[in-house]
Amino acid sequence: MVQELLAAGVVTLSAGLVYVASAARVVKQYERGVVFRLGRLSGPPRPPGFTMIVPVVDRMRKVNMQIVTMPVPAQEGITRDNVTVRVDAVVYFKVVDASHAIVRVEDYRFAVSQMAQTSLRSIIGKSDLDDLLSNREKLNQGLELMLDSPAIGWGVQIDRVEIKDVSLPETMKRSMARQAEADRERRARVINADAELQASKKLAEAASEMSEQPAALQLRLLQTVVAVAAEKNSTLVLPFPVELLRFLERAANQQPQAPGTPPPASAAPGPATGIPADAAPREVTAPTVESIPRTANGTAPPVDAEAAP
Repeated sequence: MVQELLAAGVVTLSAGLVYVASAARVVKQYERGVVFRLGRLSGPPRPPGFTMIVPVVDRMRKVNMQIVTMPVPAQEGITRDNVTVRVDAVVYFKVVDASHAIVRVEDYRFAVSQMAQTSLRSIIGKSDLDDLLSNREKLNQGLELMLDSPAIGWGVQIDRVEIKDVSLPETMKRSMARQAEADRERRARVINADAELQASKKLAEAASEMSEQPAALQLRLLQTVVAVAAEKNSTLVLPFPVELLRFLERAANQQPQAPGTPPPASAAPGPATGIPADAAPREVTAPTVESIPRTANGTAPPVDAEAAP
């Protein structure tokens, strides 16, 4: 009898241990347990720690409540100013209601991923290229609002959305580089012209001051000579005022002629061939073609050089 009672106690204890082992569940600190009893949601999600369910009847699904970092694949689209770009982003979200995340959507991660891709393509089509490159904070906020509206019903909260990279075609990159180079060149020219204007004003003031004191110009010339000579040059170029040359030329033209100096002889109106002007003209008759002797073949005979006068 005692043996039978001991055997029954051992069987009961073993069954109890099996029941506890199959019913016991441990929920981690960053998780929540959603229990389904016979297919229906049973109460609020189980908190972290040790919990018990009814074996065979209950099923518990654990939901991670941590912030999830999900990269959004690069999406290609055309901006509002007709530029083809490829944009990728990253989404940070977390589950705030474990029951809704399990019941209202089949796979909340896949749903958030697809919604992020669709919203990113929509943002690309509504924005200009300059906004994608320089005004990303505004686009991030708009993208976050577009994702957060449907995600609230799934028990998911969008924490942050960031546009990571904007890929441009090579032709567009070269065009933007040329535009930036032209803009920098324009600014350099404006700065150079402004410097020239300021320098011209200072030079005009200096010239006005030097015009009152003529010796100042000579001192400035001497300073320039000293600066040039300090470079160990073998050649020194001095500026010579043109007014001085004109003064010397006028002085030479106004110099009076010395007495007793004969006037310069005027050129004779006769020809410059050395023939006297009073020589009578002589008539010269050229031989005709008939007077020249011919040979049998029609050519002129050779002329003897000694017989020629």
